[in-house]
Amino acid sequence: MTVPRDFQEPARCRPDLVIGRDELFGQAREQLARGGSVLLHGPAGIGKSTVLRALAAEYGGAAHTVLRCSATESESHLPFLALADLFGLVLDDVSDKLPAAQRTALESALTGRGESTLQRDGLALRLAVLSALRALAAEGPVLVVADDVQWLDPASLELLGFAARRLGDIPVRMLCAVRTDGPEYDRHLRALPPDSLAVRFNPLTRAQVAALLDHRGYTGLQRSTVRDIHRTSGGNPFYALELGRALTENPTPPRPGEPLPVPTSLRALVLSRLEMLSEEARRTLLVASAGARPTPALLHAAGRTDAEAEMAQAAALGLLATEAEGPAVRFAHPLISAALYAEAPAQDRRDAHRALSTAASDPIERARHLALATIGTDPEVAARLAEAAALARDRGAPSMAASLGLLSARHTPADSVPAPDVRRLAAAEDAITAGELDLARDIARDVLTRATVPADRVRAWIIVIDTAGHAMTEVDAVFPQALADAGDDPELLALIRYQLAWRALLVEGDFDEARGEAAHSAALAARAGDRYNELMALSFQAQLETLMGHPDAPATIKRALKEPQDPRVSCHHNGAGYSRFRWLIMSDQLPEARATVTALLREVRRRGSVESEVHFLRGVAETELRSGHCGRALDLARESLMMARDTGIGEVASAVLASIAEASGGTVERALELAREAVDHAEENGDQMYESRGLAVLGYAQLVAGDAQGAVRSLRRVRELEQGLGITDPARGRWQGDLAEALVRIGETGEAQDVIDVTRVSALRLGRESVLAVLDRAEALVRAARGEHEAALVQLTSVQDRLAKLGYGLEEARAAFALAQLRTRRPGPTSYDEAARLFRRCRALPWLRQVEAAALARPEEPDAAPTAAPDGLEGLQGLEGLASMERQVAALVMEGATNREIAARLFISVKTVEATLTRVYRKLGIRSRVDIVRLAAGRRP
Repeated sequence: MTVPRDFQEPARCRPDLVIGRDELFGQAREQLARGGSVLLHGPAGIGKSTVLRALAAEYGGAAHTVLRCSATESESHLPFLALADLFGLVLDDVSDKLPAAQRTALESALTGRGESTLQRDGLALRLAVLSALRALAAEGPVLVVADDVQWLDPASLELLGFAARRLGDIPVRMLCAVRTDGPEYDRHLRALPPDSLAVRFNPLTRAQVAALLDHRGYTGLQRSTVRDIHRTSGGNPFYALELGRALTENPTPPRPGEPLPVPTSLRALVLSRLEMLSEEARRTLLVASAGARPTPALLHAAGRTDAEAEMAQAAALGLLATEAEGPAVRFAHPLISAALYAEAPAQDRRDAHRALSTAASDPIERARHLALATIGTDPEVAARLAEAAALARDRGAPSMAASLGLLSARHTPADSVPAPDVRRLAAAEDAITAGELDLARDIARDVLTRATVPADRVRAWIIVIDTAGHAMTEVDAVFPQALADAGDDPELLALIRYQLAWRALLVEGDFDEARGEAAHSAALAARAGDRYNELMALSFQAQLETLMGHPDAPATIKRALKEPQDPRVSCHHNGAGYSRFRWLIMSDQLPEARATVTALLREVRRRGSVESEVHFLRGVAETELRSGHCGRALDLARESLMMARDTGIGEVASAVLASIAEASGGTVERALELAREAVDHAEENGDQMYESRGLAVLGYAQLVAGDAQGAVRSLRRVRELEQGLGITDPARGRWQGDLAEALVRIGETGEAQDVIDVTRVSALRLGRESVLAVLDRAEALVRAARGEHEAALVQLTSVQDRLAKLGYGLEEARAAFALAQLRTRRPGPTSYDEAARLFRRCRALPWLRQVEAAALARPEEPDAAPTAAPDGLEGLQGLEGLASMERQVAALVMEGATNREIAARLFISVKTVEATLTRVYRKLGIRSRVDIVRLAAGRRP
């Protein structure tokens, strides 16, 4: 069902900023840069006009003439109005260049003098528009900008289409935007040149809506509120901004479980249509808007006996869109449902929820509707809501559990057991699991204003500490208060000591103190019989010992995995399962590490634990990166970073991993940006652990970028930090080989060898085979710098083989690259083909560009044993003089591939393709791609 036309975007609402449209903007820019035309299409308010204006501003400056029009629905019946907007100001410039008949017809159409019509002057008008565009283009490039093409009068649209189809190579570009509610944009494309690009605008994601709201100053909104805005707006940026504005202006926020307040500006879009409904149909739609998943059967069960007829009436007015398959009742836009609910009187809403509280089949839904139908406290309602919250928690829906828990607390009498605040704290803990940290923090601080029971106060303090994440310096003042509230209760003290262990690590950077606090927490929890917190403390102790290279680490992991287990710990991001994963990946057991962390990720997704999901996504990405699957690692790292930014959980850690993934398989510029962002945030938070990790990936990115001096500065600082922290296991950060390599590049071979020797002692003690192989690779570079070429070649050959057997694909490729570079220093033929092949297999694009640059810097010599010609090139004379890359590029040219397609298939840059083709032309004595085809066909160019 089509969304009604009055869902439109006022002209005042769009800024010049483009948020969440980077990819679409890039596609359109690329098309315009090639001289092509673009049609932007999507529903009202989706952001088409924003992008259209940004593109017009960018490319209008390069055009000699810019023609603009923007139609409205009320003017769409006026013939030639859009044509007048486009050509009215330039008519005097082109009229004397048109044949008399065309000039007369065009002037008549634009000025309204005479009675020009398409029926009478059709051919003359069509040719006049084409001739006018040609005349303008003769003076320089022309850009035609047309917004709201759907309101262009039919005559103007027909004339533009006629001219557009006949422009050919004339430098006229068209940039248009049209409102569509689906894929029906084909007929609008007829008004543009044949090869125009249609760009579909889809709804914004929740993270993009959050960024948009933040940019417009609607800050401080809770994550759950942003989620509701995203759902209600359907990802439409205009609707989202209007909802955000209404929330900031509304002194009373909606209660848990209630829809958002809908501003008058958006209600007006649907209320006129609602007034056309019968009273009974409006009641039926109200019940549907109150339900989570309304169906005709549910409406019947709720007492709406004529639901089908009333829904048909609503669908005819464009309010409902019935599914092609399935029984669901779906509003044409979520905003319609929200506006309908917001407009209804409070008693009517309660009646709708009361009907649904018995009609709904799901116990969670029944409890929610019962709560929204009840005024005041009611112990029975509160108990049913608490049961529903526990059920939602078990189903892996912690956000729903938090919402139900707050409803339960609201309906709980003050003298009940459990008390209202106990239920509020349970809701806050569910909110943390769901990643809604701001909501959890607000609940805990509210409880602390009145709680007197020590257990409640300590529980609230722990929630405040947990929501601080790695920025634990912000909650330093909390610890003395929490300890005072705990008194000598071992169970409460265990909770605080566990948090103090994290503080010792993140703020003080003291591994020994952190390990001691974790062990103390485990002992206190064991004395109190609190198995959950005992296992959590043991797991953290095991992680610390693993990073320290402590000999007790394996034994502590076994203690943490000992029965009886608690299922909440087994898949927690700080639990024993993750400790075991870290041990496996640091011990070079990549397949088992991947299986372990993948199983953990699957389980936390089932449970709905957002914080653990962010952690385990990073773990899977790290495993893929170590295995040389850079493309897959990059996708996972980006997903983790997006989720971290959306929730405010683990942003620094996710930025660190995304940086190393970008430097390995994405773009170095983005890697450097993320690494510097991570370092800045870690320093701001006083987090020395992640400051060192951020600097380590910054050094790696600088090395990939060719900035050896910068890499040395960053990695020397990492060495200082880790020495101060007491980290002795080189598998923790794996930066030592990069530091040694960077030192060799700047001529500091003595320091490089010292780094290798010191690190090798720890790596040998701990059995870190991959670290030892990387150190040997760096040592080979030191030997080569000292003139020991043969020894370096032997060592590098051995290193490549060892890394291949360990499954470290990217490190294997780096060894092959170093080997190829070393061989270029010796006389005789050489080739970078093996390194390029391995980097392509890894999809390590930044490294592949280094190989290309190295190969181009040294003139390629014929291979010792030329390989067979690719299919279709056997007839090419002079083929034996082509290098391997040149033959592959020539073969793809034979297939008709463009330079961009060739770059994508060979994982190289377009510039490299162009440079390679230039060498092919030179070697074969030809001038163009066409000549390659002619040569292969046995014809002279």
